[in-house]
Amino acid sequence: MIAGIRQKAIVGEGGEVKVLSPELPSGTLGEVIVLVEPGEQDATEFLLSTEANRNHLLRALRDLDNPSSYIYDNPADL
Repeated sequence: MIAGIRQKAIVGEGGEVKVLSPELPSGTLGEVIVLVEPGEQDATEFLLSTEANRNHLLRALRDLDNPSSYIYDNPADL
């Protein structure tokens, strides 16, 4: 029967991961699977993450070349 042990660990220098558990008898063969938690997504990475986002961003950048398309608001009116 396969038993599982779940632990959180911090990756050390050179990618080293230590698994310490009294439930692991010395000499026992086991398999280790490392699931890495995603870091925060960079804003630019998010904006370019889908084709729709990329197209919208590129269209907005093209619109910057045409000042006549700008919409001006007075902050006092908001």
